[in-house]
Amino acid sequence: MTSVIANVNWNMDQDRKMTALKQLQGHMWRKGYSSGEIHGHLYEDVEKALKLWTSSGKKVYIYSSGSVEAQKLLFGHFVAGNLLQYFSGHFDTQIGLKIETTSYREICKSTGFAPDEILFLTDLPTEALAASEAGVQVKLLVRPGNAPLTEEIVQRFGICRDFQEIKLID
Repeated sequence: MTSVIANVNWNMDQDRKMTALKQLQGHMWRKGYSSGEIHGHLYEDVEKALKLWTSSGKKVYIYSSGSVEAQKLLFGHFVAGNLLQYFSGHFDTQIGLKIETTSYREICKSTGFAPDEILFLTDLPTEALAASEAGVQVKLLVRPGNAPLTEEIVQRFGICRDFQEIKLID
């Protein structure tokens, strides 16, 4: 058992995006969220933006390296309440890795949206590049603790520090 725990900890320390690891984390989080020991915490601007975007008819999806189960736990047990009502769907590594262009093409197929109708928000340049290569619009999020971005990446994708800066058009 000690070896298994050490292996799981090592993979988490390496920020490995393995589906099996994310599923294990999801199972662990399910217990914590359902018992009330864990609550989801998000930046303050997220809930306001979700409400604004969905009330104006926009569809919002999550694509995360965390499992769909983990996504639902986080957003379903947010400190201020359940935010799942604002999402039209969830994607995880089962559709593909976030650094692979084909993953974004699959999401387009699954949602029925053309690539240029989708805005993908990320804090990782490798994900931004993959999404962009699939024809998806991209904006880089700059949040406290994120890795610094190169000037080339900032110029290519633009940045926002707050979801309120994102203006969606019809």
